[in-house]
Amino acid sequence: MRPDIADIRLADQVFAPHYAVAMPTIVSSPSPLRLERDAASEVVASLQPGDLFEVLEIAGVSAWGMAVGVGLVGYIDRTVLELPAAGAAA
Repeated sequence: MRPDIADIRLADQVFAPHYAVAMPTIVSSPSPLRLERDAASEVVASLQPGDLFEVLEIAGVSAWGMAVGVGLVGYIDRTVLELPAAGAAA
């Protein structure tokens, strides 16, 4: 969780000014999951093609969310994510 945003599934457990609905995506190429948005930030996990990543925010070249397989939150380069097509059924 960040102090400014949290997953809507945590609304009954934590307070945040904003809640987001997770958008499931698939990692398309190996990528580090970083603690902070900065490319020099600590790597907390290495994600592999096919891994599920639930996006809570996209800003600039990075996406913030949860790597489901390892249960960690962090930042990933958004270009390695296969985002759902606009208007696609969930």
